[in-house]
Amino acid sequence: MKKFTVAGKTILITGGSSGIGLALAQRVARLGAKVALVARREGLLQKALASLEGEGHRIYTCDVADWQAVQQMAETVNAEMGTPDWIINSAGITHPGYFWELPIEKFHRLMEVNYYGTVHVCKAFVPNMMTRRSGRIVNISSVAGFLGVFGYSAYSPSKFAVWGFTDTLRVELQPYGIRTHIVFPPDTDTPQLHYEMPLKPPETRILAETGGLLTADQVAEETLRLIRRGKYVILPGSDPKWMWKAAHFLGCGTYKVMDILVARARRKARREAERQGGESA
Repeated sequence: MKKFTVAGKTILITGGSSGIGLALAQRVARLGAKVALVARREGLLQKALASLEGEGHRIYTCDVADWQAVQQMAETVNAEMGTPDWIINSAGITHPGYFWELPIEKFHRLMEVNYYGTVHVCKAFVPNMMTRRSGRIVNISSVAGFLGVFGYSAYSPSKFAVWGFTDTLRVELQPYGIRTHIVFPPDTDTPQLHYEMPLKPPETRILAETGGLLTADQVAEETLRLIRRGKYVILPGSDPKWMWKAAHFLGCGTYKVMDILVARARRKARREAERQGGESA
């Protein structure tokens, strides 16, 4: 059996300027890969590039939600670095809130970046991978991509879509020697988490307190370890693992459990609001 290695591989990572994408880039660079970092902001990309060990890495400024921009980026990457051996789709955004308060534009933007951004990058590179008959695609979803989480009516569906898309790619691309993986991280200490914290409804914040928090490096480490073991579904940390098992074991019973947890969170949120109201009186 051929030994698993990333040394000498060209690995393209979207969302590579921060968070999980950057943590993955730093790890594979240390292991000898050449990294193509893709993100929207050049300043952050330059800082990310400077943090990578080794040589031969490049940066590409691109909004993955823009299909034409992705096509242009892919042409440049193919010309400068060749067709990537791996694609890691880590670009993603979030915006929590009550469904009835979220602007419709947020639903469109999250789907454009999280789902269509993943589709665009795969669409741009997969044909060359098929011709070469080798490659690996790693798509980053979320725990909220297999469980509907209170407060994430715009975010959860976009990450569910990534899961469905990856499931389909898995069976379609296997005959061409292309391996796929879907990653469901829990709350992770990234700039995205810090952005969403003040936006979370009280119930969402309370529900999140019951789960653990991983660092981006912890997610990256476990993701690469499980890719090495050939795992398709990757669940970093302990919370995603029991949540996944519970969701599949309980089936529709999961909804009853979620209802109980949300009801408790709402009661706690009301108590906190009443206490704060009393303190300010």
